[in-house]
Amino acid sequence: MKNLLITAFIIVAAVFTAFSQSTENRALIDFVNPFIGTTNLGTTHPGAVCPNGMMSVVPFNVMGSSENKYDKDARWWSTPYEHRNSFFTGYSHVNLSGVGCPDLGSLLLMPTTGELNVDYKVYGSQYKEEKSVPGYYTNVLTKYGIKTEVSATLRTGISRFSFPAGQSHIILNLGEGLTNESGAMLRKVNAQEIEGMKLLGTFCYNSQAVFPIYFVMRINKAPQSMGYWKKQREMIGAEANWDKDHGKYKLYTKYSKELAGDDVGAYFTFDTKEGEQIEVQMGVSFVSIENARLNLDQEQKGQDFASIKANAQKTWEDNLSRILVEGGSDEDKTVFYTALYHALIHPNVLNDVNGEYPAMESGEILTTNGTRYTVFSLWDTYRNVHQLLTLAYPERQLDMVNTMVNMYKEHAWLPKWELYGRETLTMEGDPALPVIVDSWMKGLRDFDVELAYEAMYKSATTRGEDNLMRPDNNAYMDLGYVPLLEQYDNSVSHALEYYVADYALSTFASALGKKEDAKLFKERSLGYKNYYCKEFGVLRPKLPNGAFYTPFDPMEGENFQPSPGFHEGNAWNYTFFVPHDIRGLTKLMGGQANFVEKLQKVFDENLYDPTNEPNIAYPYLFSRFKGEEWRTQKEVQRLLKKHFTTKPNGIPGNDDVGTMSTWAIFSMMGFYPDCPGVAEYTLTTPTFDKVTIKLSDKYYSHNELIIEKVGEKSDNKEWSKIKTIKLEGEKFNNYRISHKELFENNRITFEVE
Repeated sequence: MKNLLITAFIIVAAVFTAFSQSTENRALIDFVNPFIGTTNLGTTHPGAVCPNGMMSVVPFNVMGSSENKYDKDARWWSTPYEHRNSFFTGYSHVNLSGVGCPDLGSLLLMPTTGELNVDYKVYGSQYKEEKSVPGYYTNVLTKYGIKTEVSATLRTGISRFSFPAGQSHIILNLGEGLTNESGAMLRKVNAQEIEGMKLLGTFCYNSQAVFPIYFVMRINKAPQSMGYWKKQREMIGAEANWDKDHGKYKLYTKYSKELAGDDVGAYFTFDTKEGEQIEVQMGVSFVSIENARLNLDQEQKGQDFASIKANAQKTWEDNLSRILVEGGSDEDKTVFYTALYHALIHPNVLNDVNGEYPAMESGEILTTNGTRYTVFSLWDTYRNVHQLLTLAYPERQLDMVNTMVNMYKEHAWLPKWELYGRETLTMEGDPALPVIVDSWMKGLRDFDVELAYEAMYKSATTRGEDNLMRPDNNAYMDLGYVPLLEQYDNSVSHALEYYVADYALSTFASALGKKEDAKLFKERSLGYKNYYCKEFGVLRPKLPNGAFYTPFDPMEGENFQPSPGFHEGNAWNYTFFVPHDIRGLTKLMGGQANFVEKLQKVFDENLYDPTNEPNIAYPYLFSRFKGEEWRTQKEVQRLLKKHFTTKPNGIPGNDDVGTMSTWAIFSMMGFYPDCPGVAEYTLTTPTFDKVTIKLSDKYYSHNELIIEKVGEKSDNKEWSKIKTIKLEGEKFNNYRISHKELFENNRITFEVE
């Protein structure tokens, strides 16, 4: 009996050891779940994409059949895929992830069988056996028995369809998509290749932010037949009006020159054997059809689907491995590496393989020496995404800074929310300033610094009527605040963003020896005090005459409802958004005790909104006060556990181009950049026992930073409190640390209890 027990113990121990080893030795991409955040609130997608790639190939399921009663035009779909939807209408090429407005999501590719039908409401299909890993997505279309698979290179996509026996089709739909623009053109090159363009844009209602995408599509098997299709006008009433619900589709079986229109496409028909696989390549460019072909030729030459998939997954593995975590649960690792995956989707490469790209806000084509980037959702990403890139991907961040400076050279303004060479002017503030300053302060200085300063100074000092970045700059400069002129004009939100930008600019000016400028911009950055209302203890909109707006309710604007003076939030979401002068705000509130009590109220009474950028750093503000640091540690751990999970709704809201994901990344590593433009971090309890950030020897004195956690939390506690912090073995008596202090050392250790 004893021998049996020993044998059983050995077997169990061996199994446990094998399990532990298999868990620790798993590839990092195995910890990525691209379905996290794919409810419509998260607006991420599970499609195939490479890190910061121009191309993404994404299942499109937000156009429903008449029976399903949903359509991409029937509600606000800002993503091509929604996890709860189930009607697949093709793969869209080049998409956005984690944004709040619909655009792109076009060039829809769909395989079908049986009688040809080009109406997406008819040819769409339910699907099963859905799977997604970085660089690869697959499903099976139940209506046709077709297995679909997609992958991508940096600028091209590839699809592989496994057909049943019989008549099969591949349809390219240029009519539908997420974009608010219409109009496309396609041209037959030969029986297996077509080329063309599609107009995209009008992001967040900016009617002038439009741009073309050019494509070349190739199929690796000659079809039995091919042709075009176009949706026709139908006579409605006394006039012929375009009606997408009543229009009929016309097939062009003999015409083979150019075809253009608002709702056009091409079809390819095959006689397939059981299980026969057909591959489709798609190259794109924002410069020309010739460049789309060049991208396709260079990036897919000599490769098939399997090799492209393998290369995409290796690229992701290499990118994710710049930050290694040990300890923690598998769920923790899945949350972490999926967040890192999401943070590396945008910004995107814009230039083609020959270096050409569309210049900012013009029709000129220029050539870059490095990498030209696009999709700068800066109101979101200036808070943490660019700080993360500076740490682990500095060469990429430096190219992004150079991109911004070159945008100023081309367009006379730094970007705010740039999309494929067009300025959408979405959201508020002057967010490029803190990004550039933050990068410079942390050692990324290989850009035209004087030109960058010129650009910043221009946006900070130009009068409002001539100022693209700060249209209300007159009052801001004259009064020190932006007054409420209309009930819902977001005036306080605008000013608070300017204060953060001006503080960053003041530190930059000081570092460059521009003392008078530094003094001016620092004084401006303190103008938030104009808004502080002692009666309510919060920031309150102000009128041009200096009086506070009334009647005032600091709770007005909950759940993204309109609020006087505030954008997508209320006074509680914005009052503590003065990260550059917490000391001054504390004094206004009557001292540390009042400040901490009021800030704790935000969390205790559910006034904190984890989806709202201006308040996402709130948990870290407790650590500005000695003896209150435990509150940061408690709240961060609670928020991580509550809002970041492995489920499709496992991001608290719109991922905002990786911003929410990056909040989780920093928080799980144990430090957070809570003041954009200032090279400092606030420390908190790491999630993992060990984090290793690989560093570039070009910008850092060590090749890695190791973050360790030792000790365990008490059994009766839901969170771990930091007992001591050691930097290179020496006790560190602060919960805020400068970038220089942290990264000139090799190891920081948190002892927790």
